This record gives sequence, C-alpha cells and structure tokens, in this order.
Amino acid sequence: MKRVPLLRAIGAAVVVAGSMLAAGAAQAVDVAWVHSNAAAQSEQRAKAGFEAWLKETGKDWTVSYLDSGGSGERTANNLDNATQRGVDAIILSMADLRASEAIIKRAAAEGVPIFTIDSGWVEGVVQDITTNNWDMSAKVSVYLLDLMNAKGNIIFLRMAEHHGTRKRGETMAAILKEYPNIKVLAEHNIDYTAFFEDTTRVMEDYASRFGDEIDGVWAPWDEPAQAAVNVLKAKGLKAFVTGIDGHPQAVAEVENPDSMFMATVSQPFEKMGATVGGWIEEVVVEKKPATEIFRTRTTYLDAPLITK
Repeated sequence: MKRVPLLRAIGAAVVVAGSMLAAGAAQAVDVAWVHSNAAAQSEQRAKAGFEAWLKETGKDWTVSYLDSGGSGERTANNLDNATQRGVDAIILSMADLRASEAIIKRAAAEGVPIFTIDSGWVEGVVQDITTNNWDMSAKVSVYLLDLMNAKGNIIFLRMAEHHGTRKRGETMAAILKEYPNIKVLAEHNIDYTAFFEDTTRVMEDYASRFGDEIDGVWAPWDEPAQAAVNVLKAKGLKAFVTGIDGHPQAVAEVENPDSMFMATVSQPFEKMGATVGGWIEEVVVEKKPATEIFRTRTTYLDAPLITK
C-alpha cells in the first residue's frame, strides 16, 4: 500500500522533469540578425530593444549578427549565409529587399521565417514592423516649409536605396509642388555606405557654392541632418535643418535653442526590436500560425514630431 504514493511521487517527478526539459528545448532558438548597416543608430537602437527583451524574458537564444555595411549585395549574401546555416529565424533590418527577394522566397520555402524591421514587405517575409514613412515626412516637411514662411531656398538631401528614406523623399517632392516660392538649390542622393562623410562632403561644397542663399536643409534622417548642421555652423551660416528618427543626440540638438536643428520625428526603434522578439517566440517556439497573429503584412508604430 505504501508503494502507491511513492509511484505517484515518481510520476510527478517525471512530469516536472519533462516540463523542465521541454522548457529548456523551447529556449534553444537560433536567430540570425542581418543588418543593412550596423553603423546606423536606428539599427543599434532596434538591436538594443531586442536584446533588452531577451534579458527581460529570460531567453537564452543564440543570436548571430551579420553587418552588410550598407550594401544591398552584401545584405543578400548575408541572408543566404543565414539560410544555409539553417537558423530558426532571421531578422532583417533597415534593408533594401529588392536584391534579396529570391533568397527570401527560398528561405520561406525551406521553412525559415523572416521578420523585417523598417525594410518593407516582399513575398516570403512573415511581417515587417516600421513607422509610416509618408506620414513622418509629411509632418516634418510641412513644418520646415512653414518655418521658412513658404519661401526661400533649400538643399534637398535624399537616399533612394532604402524604402523608408525613398518614401520620405518622394513625399517631400510631392509637397514641394504646392510651394512655388520654395527653390531647391541642389539635390543629392546620399551614399549609404559612408552616409555621414558623404553628407559632410557635399554640404561643404554647397556651403561654398551657395553661402547664405541656403535657408533650409531637408535631410531624410538624423545623421545627415547633423552633418549639415555641423558644416553650416563651421562656415558661419544659418539655416533651418530637419531630420527624421528621433535619436537622442538629435533630440538634444532640437531642444538646444541655439541649434539650427529644428525638428525630428521620433521613431520607436527599441520597441520594434522587442516586438520582433515576441513574434519569434509566438511563431517559432509556440508554433502559432502567422495568419492567426497578423491581419496585414506590415505593423505600423506611431512616431510623433518633435520641435523646439
């Protein structure tokens, strides 16, 4: 008679041990993060948000980071490398997906879920998380032109190789059609492989050529905006400058009443990284069908305009 409780105890211990093994197995997730350009603050902030989520939730996942240095070709190669390694999930951040579409489709066919951060959506991607780039540009672009009283000369900095900055530039171009008294002195497509250096170089050229004719500078994100501010200040010039992203340094510049950095739009990159972590948990670990989690291909987060 005394053996029954003993057997029950042994059975309970087996159940607990099995549960612990299952929990341990659930934690063994291999993730590859492919950065478009790890030097960009947006990428660093998204990564920080993801890593903070891992720590807060006690995940012991294996995560490898591959930097593409701003090159679409290297992004495709890194994505191919991660797929061939047979990782459990791939995160692709701030990338131009056009050169990677074939590899993304192959990865999806092989059962490797790909989640993108601010990269747009193509067939094979489970879900993209971003902010509305048309909306962000509309906010900051109209604000810049209002600061200029709808007249004067601007330098128009663009970057067509990323879907987000491309949309921002196209939105500004559309808005400019309604401002006939705004003249674009010069337009430049930033080299993303060395964006700060490239912006500094072209702004030094524009400052020498146009001098105090420059009334405003529109930049597609914060770092080029800061480069423009640095050059204008060094040359003793004054102009209104705007960016997009809301990086801490940019916000500090906007808060500084003496700075030419007039406005930015605050993107929640950390939340993007953390959210993707939750999605991998649901899709890879809990095996939930993506169709039960997502109603659309893209998840948009709010991004408020920050001004002085």
